[in-house]
Amino acid sequence: MNKKKYNVDGDAGRKAQIQFADQKQEFNKRPTKIGRRSLSRSISQSSTDSYSSAASYTDSSDDETSPRDKQQKNSKGSSDFCVKNIKQAEFGRREIEIAEQEMPALMALRKRAQGEKPLAGAKIVGCTHITAQTAVLMETLGALGAQCRWAACNIYSTLNEVAAALAESGFPVFAWKGESEDDFWWCIDRCVNVEGWQPNMILDDGGDLTHWIYKKYPNMFKKIKGIVEESVTGVHRLYQLSKAGKLCVPAMNVNDSVTKQKFDNLYCCRESILDGLKRTTDMMFGGKQVVVCGYGEVGKGCCAALKAMGSIVYVTEIDPICALQACMDGFRLVKLNEVIRQVDIVITCTGNKNVVTREHLDRMKNSCIVCNMGHSNTEIDVASLRTPELTWERVRSQVDHVIWPDGKRIVLLAEGRLLNLSCSTVPTFVLSITATTQALALIELYNAPEGRYKQDVYLLPKKMDEYVASLHLPTFDAHLTELTDEQAKYLGLNKNGPFKPNYYRY
Repeated sequence: MNKKKYNVDGDAGRKAQIQFADQKQEFNKRPTKIGRRSLSRSISQSSTDSYSSAASYTDSSDDETSPRDKQQKNSKGSSDFCVKNIKQAEFGRREIEIAEQEMPALMALRKRAQGEKPLAGAKIVGCTHITAQTAVLMETLGALGAQCRWAACNIYSTLNEVAAALAESGFPVFAWKGESEDDFWWCIDRCVNVEGWQPNMILDDGGDLTHWIYKKYPNMFKKIKGIVEESVTGVHRLYQLSKAGKLCVPAMNVNDSVTKQKFDNLYCCRESILDGLKRTTDMMFGGKQVVVCGYGEVGKGCCAALKAMGSIVYVTEIDPICALQACMDGFRLVKLNEVIRQVDIVITCTGNKNVVTREHLDRMKNSCIVCNMGHSNTEIDVASLRTPELTWERVRSQVDHVIWPDGKRIVLLAEGRLLNLSCSTVPTFVLSITATTQALALIELYNAPEGRYKQDVYLLPKKMDEYVASLHLPTFDAHLTELTDEQAKYLGLNKNGPFKPNYYRY
């Protein structure tokens, strides 16, 4: 297969402006578990700004011994991994095989490109959710020639059996469901700090891995060819680094690609929000009053799903364009203070911090459900609830009642972390789209000739988005209409695309 098919035009893909303000990062400092010395107190606004004991988020039948204290080996004799229980590998392998059936583009990419090995020599260190779907991505990268080491970007989203299956297959994986803060950074460090192995590519989800390397091992960037980042939070951090002149390698912004925004953020959240709420609370949505903070692609998906179930949905928004979209879609635009006393559910999906403050939490009605659909756990001020006058009561896995002195209680889901991946699952097909985009971005950055990409943040061009979408169409037995030569000339387009200019809004 011709490598040129993976190329990204530097000028077309380059972000014209850095739109994020250079803000000083603020980090919460929380005590770690007894007996563990924290590797870091304030590396970044990570997925671990607040946490409870790891054991509380695992089944009671699980072995409560920390994976860090276990001596485990896979069937090949390797111990270069740290998972909950390597004996779960067979079960995890079946989950991965099921996921492969719903990830047609990745499987097609694996089949088309594995003979050429476009990632031969690539040493990729990754920090993403570790699920059956990301396992298919990791194994695809391996089939394309890459060596991988992996940690989890969220302490509650790891599927232990999948992590075991990857470890059994020879992937150095350091992750388990219910990590502590100290565990989280320890796992990342074990991926990065290894004798005789140094990464030359980074695949990140949230920016924690990138920031860890910047803080602890900055010299590693001398050999790193590029960073691929898929989350709003992580992309924000990359633009901050770029604006400050501290970004020392090229970075690919996958989050703002059309296929990620429209499919992963919109369609995925439209389905997974209901799944997460139903699994944790068993609630009925009809007639419930819900406020959704943020009307970006994630917010749009959440609102559409809840409206279809008969909920009364309010929206808060800072952007007048998104606000007008919410109004035109039939939602009432409000300030959070105006409805906080009456709503039954509060959902955050802004990517910001302190969207729901202690003042809001104090004013909520009894049994109000509070959850987050953004990547980071900074949107809800959970730390303010850890005070002596409030009582925390674990109801079930991922569900806490926080009780006020007068008896009022709120229902907090996943301690303010990402609801769908912490409490349920997400559609495999949608993740196939995002994972394929990530794989192509890694191939492009790794194979790009020197000088094509400078030390900046780049967007994926339309051509790559269109290619990813086209790989998924056969699943639906979909048939694209082809332009005639006359039509293509009339529109001024290449018959094979791209079909839209970079400024087009889908």
